[in-house]
Amino acid sequence: MSAQFGKRLRKGAATTTVAAIAVAALAASQAPGVTTDSAGRRQATDASAPDAASGADDTATGNSRYYTDLPPLDSPTATPGTDGDTPDSTAGAERGIPATVLDAYKKAEAALRESKPGCNLPWQLLAAIGKVESGQARGGRVDDDGTTYSKILGPVLNGGQFANIRDTDNGAYDGDSTYDRAVGPMQFIPSTWEWAGRDGNGDGRKDPNNIYDAALAAGNYLCRFDWDLSDQRDLRRAILSYNNSTHYLNTVLSWLEYYRKGTHEVPDGTGTLPRNPSDGGTSGSSTNPSPSPRGTQKPTPPKDSADTPEPPGNPGTGGEDSGTPAPPSTPPGTTPPATTPPSTTPPTPTDTVDHLENAGTGTLTAMAGDAFAGKVAVRTETKAGQAVAKVRVRFTVVGDTDATFTGGESVATVVTDSAGTATAPPLQAGEKTGGFTVRATVVGREVPGLDFKATVTARQADALARTTDTALTCVPGGEFAEQVEVKATYKGGVADGVAATATLIKSVFNPAENDKGPYFKDADGKTVRTLTDLTTDKDGLLKLPKLYADDTSGTFLLRITTTGGATLTVELKVAAAESASPSPSA
Repeated sequence: MSAQFGKRLRKGAATTTVAAIAVAALAASQAPGVTTDSAGRRQATDASAPDAASGADDTATGNSRYYTDLPPLDSPTATPGTDGDTPDSTAGAERGIPATVLDAYKKAEAALRESKPGCNLPWQLLAAIGKVESGQARGGRVDDDGTTYSKILGPVLNGGQFANIRDTDNGAYDGDSTYDRAVGPMQFIPSTWEWAGRDGNGDGRKDPNNIYDAALAAGNYLCRFDWDLSDQRDLRRAILSYNNSTHYLNTVLSWLEYYRKGTHEVPDGTGTLPRNPSDGGTSGSSTNPSPSPRGTQKPTPPKDSADTPEPPGNPGTGGEDSGTPAPPSTPPGTTPPATTPPSTTPPTPTDTVDHLENAGTGTLTAMAGDAFAGKVAVRTETKAGQAVAKVRVRFTVVGDTDATFTGGESVATVVTDSAGTATAPPLQAGEKTGGFTVRATVVGREVPGLDFKATVTARQADALARTTDTALTCVPGGEFAEQVEVKATYKGGVADGVAATATLIKSVFNPAENDKGPYFKDADGKTVRTLTDLTTDKDGLLKLPKLYADDTSGTFLLRITTTGGATLTVELKVAAAESASPSPSA
């Protein structure tokens, strides 16, 4: 099924007309802090420091490289060639989004609309981030399933210009078993992809190099913590959590507004790439080779995507191309220049962590469907017992449970504060009862983790009451006019979803099932005097089936009990109807 995505779109996109763009004349109208390169593309130049107030120290990308280019000055839906000149296909590709990549963004938006409607994720936000992170999957160089022809890898996160993140995946995603690198068109670091990864194209795999998987993962990442992206503050928090830089935030917002004005799809492989990486490195040519003409054979992906360099004219992206160009040969008769050994990288805070300590985690118990009152908190310490700040701690829900952290995730990564403490997001119990574990580990450091036991108990009620005070009476062999209805509460609040049992008992002191008197009927019309598998509704109400009476007269008892110990005994009377008084004799 997944292979159909790209095939269908390529046919529709192959005839897309791309437009001319003349931005040099508009350069004078640009805002301060914006420059124009030789191709007329804009670039933001005022790189701001990370916004500490955002609280977004832990990011999807590890604060890795991104592109600083700003959108073109003309409309994204401008008609090409309106001035009579030859249309400029490069400009049209700059405004457009490769067909398969655009489809992935829109499918991710649709999926999040179903799973997290309160998030209000616009596909244009995914497009803005995809543009800034990888130039829309390196100009749309993806196969029919949406997988990039070669891996898109960010720079090595070894503490140079970027963060120092020790290997967390043994090289499984990024091919580096020493340090981590951001991976794929949406540039996830491996430790984040491990919990945020999604299967967006239905092939049963979670591949960061697949645009459908990566776009859906990015959408879920941006929608965690119950953020509402239609709210400007939550939108800002979400973008900063992707890359904690005000400069990055402003660049993404620029592309978001640009795409909101409209866009069009261009054939896969013809999209342009920005020219200005945030670290000042060289990204090469901005245009990828055109795809094969319609009806001809499609390019064959490299056999070894991890090591094969891009063809000429295909640059790296906000994350580098995974291929490494061969070093220039030394001219004959010359002596190669001496190489300077790399400087020793100073230890990071993570390197100094010796162990984890419990930082006051209390009892973790909650009823099904409720939030846990207690939170899991740990402290990272050196061997001497000193607290270590700015260390990434991963909390993972382990076991057969549907309990999650707030936002529906089973994994959360938190950065320790100045006291070395990391507190996991609040836990939310699901409907599955029983025990599970919350495990805390240090990201990028092999130290023993800490396990915390948590328990989800069944929903409970501590009180039951009838919703009416009407007497329940019936004649022998008849049926009761009113059905019994009760309301369950717990600590004064509605007790919804609570299991209950109703039994017609022999007496107050003998709760055994009665063998005579009132009774219920099952689906086959047979007599039943005990009902199980009853559950209160969302308002805590429980309405029992209709009651019938046999030929025995007297007073009988119906007892209703719930999980949690709530009990209510209801009196039922069966008596012959009173006859009318005789008329007085003459």
